[in-house]
Amino acid sequence: MTDYNVLGNLLVIFSVSIAVVFLFHQFRLPSIAGFLVAGALIGPNGLNLISDIGTVQVLAEIGVVLLLFTIGIEFSLVQLASLRRLIFVAAPVQVGGVLLVVWLGAMLVGMPWQEGVFWGFLLSLSSTAIVLKALANRGDSDSVHGRATIGILIFQDLAVVPMMLMTPILASHTEGSGISILYTLGKSVVVVGLVIAAARYLVPKLLEHIVRSRSRELFLLTIIVLCLGIAWLTSLGGLSLALGAFIAGLVISESEYSHQAMAEVLPFRDSFNSLFFVSIGMLMNLRVLFDHPLLVTGLLLTILLVKFVTAAGASLSVGIPPRSAIMVGVAVAQVGEFSFLLAQQGQDQGLLRGDPYQIFLAVSVLSMIVTPFLMQWSPAVARRVEAVQRLRHWLPRRTEAHVLQTEGKQIRLKDHVIIVGYGLNGRNLARVLSETEIPHLALDLDGDTVRRESRHGVPIYYGDATNPNVLRHAKIEDAKVLVIAISDPFITRRTVQVAKGLNPKVRVVVRTRYLRELEELHDLGADDVVPEEFETSIEIFALVLRTYDLPQDFVIRKAEQVRREGYALLRRSELPELAHHLRGGTLTDAEVETCRIDDDSPAVGKTFADLSIRPRTGASIIAWTRSGVTESNPSMKTKLMVGDIVVLLGSRPQIRRAISLLLSGD
Repeated sequence: MTDYNVLGNLLVIFSVSIAVVFLFHQFRLPSIAGFLVAGALIGPNGLNLISDIGTVQVLAEIGVVLLLFTIGIEFSLVQLASLRRLIFVAAPVQVGGVLLVVWLGAMLVGMPWQEGVFWGFLLSLSSTAIVLKALANRGDSDSVHGRATIGILIFQDLAVVPMMLMTPILASHTEGSGISILYTLGKSVVVVGLVIAAARYLVPKLLEHIVRSRSRELFLLTIIVLCLGIAWLTSLGGLSLALGAFIAGLVISESEYSHQAMAEVLPFRDSFNSLFFVSIGMLMNLRVLFDHPLLVTGLLLTILLVKFVTAAGASLSVGIPPRSAIMVGVAVAQVGEFSFLLAQQGQDQGLLRGDPYQIFLAVSVLSMIVTPFLMQWSPAVARRVEAVQRLRHWLPRRTEAHVLQTEGKQIRLKDHVIIVGYGLNGRNLARVLSETEIPHLALDLDGDTVRRESRHGVPIYYGDATNPNVLRHAKIEDAKVLVIAISDPFITRRTVQVAKGLNPKVRVVVRTRYLRELEELHDLGADDVVPEEFETSIEIFALVLRTYDLPQDFVIRKAEQVRREGYALLRRSELPELAHHLRGGTLTDAEVETCRIDDDSPAVGKTFADLSIRPRTGASIIAWTRSGVTESNPSMKTKLMVGDIVVLLGSRPQIRRAISLLLSGD
């Protein structure tokens, strides 16, 4: 008779998980915590509804592999190289710091030094799966603290290999262990090197042939085989399956098929990944909590505090801003899933027996359960901690105000534009501002970008715009416009709040992804919010109209009409008085437009009277700007010069004819 135990177990797991996670969602609690609680309920120490935990753990391991695979796809080898200071400086400091503190604590309570080192191994690791899932849910994987956290987690996953090799030595069961360790480490390096080299040369060609078949099923199977296959090959070198999957994702991230691979794997990843969190929850033994409540609580708080301090301190040591460093410390404060593998090995070797093992499991699972809550609250906590003036004397000055890295270098600007974020939007804006000779400077947290653009003469500085000191160095009090062109919603909201607090008169222009964020940003003080979602919709219908060969003038007019009407509805504030006249029928066809006189314009050197703009085009000149000074109703004897800006009033056809006259003489 067919055995349906596995199917029954999966049905129980997913049914209970749906109920618990739905309940958590109603109270706006993290879903990861819901899965952990569900596991504790149905596990052997709870209601004991699962008969075959081993099969569930195997499926859970696949979930971790797929999670690391997708994280690798979202990363790239270039991004990984940019994390080298974190991986080779901050992460070793964090792991070494935890190891030292735990070893000293073990010595104080009378443990043998070998067991102290082993406990240091157990507690120095963090949960890659839980942290990466939480970062992905919040959209923080590519933020400053997200990249720093991932760098530390990568090093910890690599550190598992030598830790597992040293465990038998600590138990004094292995002779000639030094040679054995060197051999295994060498084998790991060779296997990983061969896998990466083969994958970089073979995988693109393989995918190219698979894609030509135009079979989605074949493409999906190929991606899954590459993910699991590369993970398995790296495990032969002594590394974890999860790290191998991350390498597989990195390899595919360099190909043009990475986006499709990501889309195909996501449903499988989320389904299997939930099993991992449930399987961790099953380890929870409530009896230990009731038998040793004070001990478990004390150890939990101590571990969270020690790991927070070491991670935050290590992040600060490599120049991570204080707010981001605090969030990194919170993110890696729990005990990791690979610690369970080490604990099992330590139990086999006699380093961990009886109640200490059960207490370790209880503390570890509890630390994982509280992690999603701590990460959810960490941005607000970090903001408040950073705002405490007394702490600023303890924080590195260069991380508070990276805007000025060169001594004596001062920014002397007035009525300038501050650009926060030097991505595509920020770069395009800076180029236009340079061409129009409008003073400006840019702030960015990517050190490589700052160094590269500074060499090219771009006024860009390294700085965190959520820090008031950074904005003060950028002369926010004298700025005319602040443009926030970044994708991090938390930093955007915080920057608007800080900037308006320092200079209520500065005009704040914000780029955001979605329409739903408009109201909150306006409430915080943003004057103009440009939602990408809205602008994308305009570009889409413009492309469709051009496809049907409609006149370019008609397409532009329609786009401007939709944009004008749409933003008027989206803005929180009431329309200005002019809008009242427009709605009432007055000046229905009137528009205001500006025209800049360039050096190749035929209007240079001519007066307004010479040009006869109104008689020839019907448009009126209502103002004129030179060197930042604007004069309304200019004299007809005014002679135009390069850089002058003429303000025109009229209908759309009249303004178009006037601009053509000024710029080309037609």
